[in-house]
Formats: sequence, C-alpha cells, structure tokens
Amino acid sequence: ERDPLVYIKALLCSVAADIISTVEFNSTGELLATGDKGGRVVVFQREQESKNQPHRRGEYNVYSTFQSHEPEFDYLKSLEIEEKINKIRWLPQQNAAYFLLSTNDKTVKLWKISERDKRPEGYNLKDEDGRIRDPTTITALRVPVLRPMDLMVEATPRRVFCNAHTYHINSISVNSDYETFMSTDDLRINLWNLEITNRSFNIVDIKPVNMEELTEVITAAEFHPHQCNTFVYSSSKGSIRLCDMRASALCDNHSKFFEEPEDPSNRSFFSEIISSISDVKFSHSGRYLMTRDYLTVKVWDLNMESKPLETYQVHDYLRSKLCSLYENDCIFDKFECVWNGSDSVIMTGSYNNFFRMFDRNTKRDVTLEASRENSKPRAILKPRKVCVGGKRRKDEISVDSLDFSKKILHTAWHPSENIIAVAATNNLYIFQDKVN
Repeated sequence: ERDPLVYIKALLCSVAADIISTVEFNSTGELLATGDKGGRVVVFQREQESKNQPHRRGEYNVYSTFQSHEPEFDYLKSLEIEEKINKIRWLPQQNAAYFLLSTNDKTVKLWKISERDKRPEGYNLKDEDGRIRDPTTITALRVPVLRPMDLMVEATPRRVFCNAHTYHINSISVNSDYETFMSTDDLRINLWNLEITNRSFNIVDIKPVNMEELTEVITAAEFHPHQCNTFVYSSSKGSIRLCDMRASALCDNHSKFFEEPEDPSNRSFFSEIISSISDVKFSHSGRYLMTRDYLTVKVWDLNMESKPLETYQVHDYLRSKLCSLYENDCIFDKFECVWNGSDSVIMTGSYNNFFRMFDRNTKRDVTLEASRENSKPRAILKPRKVCVGGKRRKDEISVDSLDFSKKILHTAWHPSENIIAVAATNNLYIFQDKVN
C-alpha cells in the first residue's frame, strides 16, 4: 500500500507546483504567458472577435502548455536548482512564430512557439509511420505532398543560455535592439546576444573582494524601452542606478543615482527591509521609472534624481503590523508593479488577494479583489476598503482579518487596452473594461 505520508507530500508538491510565479503579455497583447513553480509555461491566446458574440473578444483560452525547466542538481555546490520560472519576456514577433525567454534561478531558455496545420505525405525512403524502407523495395518515385491536419501548436527550445550565474537570476530584460538581452542575479548583470549561447559579457559586478563587506544586492534590472545603451537596476538598499553602456564596458559607475532620503522620524528596526526595491519598470514613453518597495510605489522622473515625482501608499495600514509580518516572513515578499499602455495608471498587488490601481492624472486610487466568490464571468468588481480601527462599515474589512497567505505578487497589463491579468496563488484572473 502507498505510504500516506509520501502521498500527502506528493499532493503538497503538486499544489505548490501550480503556484504562478510570473505573468507577461506579448507586445500585441494577443498572447499571455504564465510560468509556475513547477517549471511549466502556459500560453493563452485571445479569442478572435465574431459578429455573433462581440463580448467574447476579451476571452483568453489555452494556446500552448510546455515544460520549460526541470529540477536540477549542482554537484559542485551540492545545491538543488529549482525548476520554478522566475521571469518570462516575449520577443517582438518577426514572422508567423512567437519567441519567448524564460528563466529559472540559473538557466535562460529561448522558446519558439509555432503552428502546424499541414503534414507531408508520400515519402520515398520511409513509410507513413516513419519507419525507413528497404531501398530494394522502392520501385517508383513519388512526389511528397502536404495534406491538411488538425492544428498543432509546438513549443521547441531554440537556445539555452547557462553557466553564467553564480547566484539566483531575478530578472531578464530584452533590449530595444532585439539582438541582446540581460540576465541579472544578486550581484551581477550579464549581457547576452540572442544568437550566442556559449558566452556573455559581465556589465555590472557589485561583488566585494571580501563577502563580509557586502551591504546590498541587486533586486531587479530593466533596459530602457527606446535607448539600447541605457538600463537601470535597483538594490536592496532602496536605490536605483541608471547606467550607460557607452561610458565603459563594465558599468560599475552609474550615470544617475535615484534615492529618497529616509525620514528620521519613521526610522525603525524594519526600515532597511521595507525600503528594499522589489521591482523597477520604465514607462512605455521611457521618461519615467516606477519602483515598488514593501509599502509604496514611487514614480521617478529620469531628469530628477533627488526625490520621486509621485509616491503612492499601497497598504500603509500594515505599518503597525510589521513585527508579525517579519515573524511570518511576509515582509520579504517581492511585489511587482505595472504601467497601463498610456502610462497614466499603475497597478500593484497586496494581501488578501487585493490589488491596487492608482490614476496618476486624477490622483484617485481603488482597491479591488481577485477571488472566485467575487469574480463570476462578466461580474463588476466592487471596490474594497480596509478598516484600521474604530467602527467597521458593512462593506469594509478589518486589517486584523486580512489573509496574508493570499497575496498578489504578479500582475500584467495589456499593452494597449484595459485588460489586466492578475495571478493569485494558483489562479489566474483576467479582467477587462466593462463591455456593453
């Protein structure tokens, strides 16, 4: 009989494997990819609009599912390498096929996703089932023909970029020249050519000679959307460095440095932890930077290094809960943030399956919830409010009732329309503007 403990462990592993670890729209918004802790990539394709059902245009259905990474073991360091997908980045579409980069802690892979709806028949040297024929039995030449078949979507690995990172890869970013990309770990950033897998160039190295002198690590990095020589990286100390690859081969000296001085009155034991930047994103225009730390989202103007242009409080009501959040390790959660297509609204996640949106023009913000109970098809999301103290209204939720195991770390926004994808643990929610 099966050992019940082994069965329960296997069950827990399969549940953990389904947890979504990254979400990304492609450049047109027609495809949406998710990666999970089990190393799988699921690609959704948007429904084509029909005259009979115009409202179905926003629906995304599974297009392709494939295993991108497998668990590995580093024998030199006696370390297990998880299969979990840390990031997915799409390449702009050049032909009928789609290409995406996916990475776990150590290895980046370039995948090609293509369609096949015809198959060749009438081979001379092999049978229809693929077996090689005896040349002596071939008495006539045939011209192979292409026959229609059911549509098949194939995912094939085209390149594997590995053996370049000692530490865990936390982000990848495709350059605007579409020839290069960078992969970033805790202490180094490497630049790769998409055609060359056996070597990369180290462009940032913050590793000190003596590791005991280490004071900060790199948390995220991204290329400028239009200038192929410019990139930015953030650190666990709450600083952002803008680098120019034209200045020198090794960009250890930044060209711009963005950091907000800490208010001494807010200084606490947790100050350093909550100031660590978990995500950094250029606006589509390339003029602004958005950073996410534990409690806030900040928008920076590239022409002003002294302080952020805008600061939005994501969940300020958690300031009094930092001690318990430290004890349950939630204070180390890495929330991501995204821009809408016109850079006018920003979105980021919170706890209790809440996610926040901030309108930069009207300065209005809203808290919405992604849950199965509230997310029936075509239902309208109602704004949620968190009550800090005193009397609680009917539609409010107390800060003490928040579920910290339900967290929205990964979100994505369609590049041109108001369609968002929100990953809540092992569920993916897709919301869109109300359609009549």
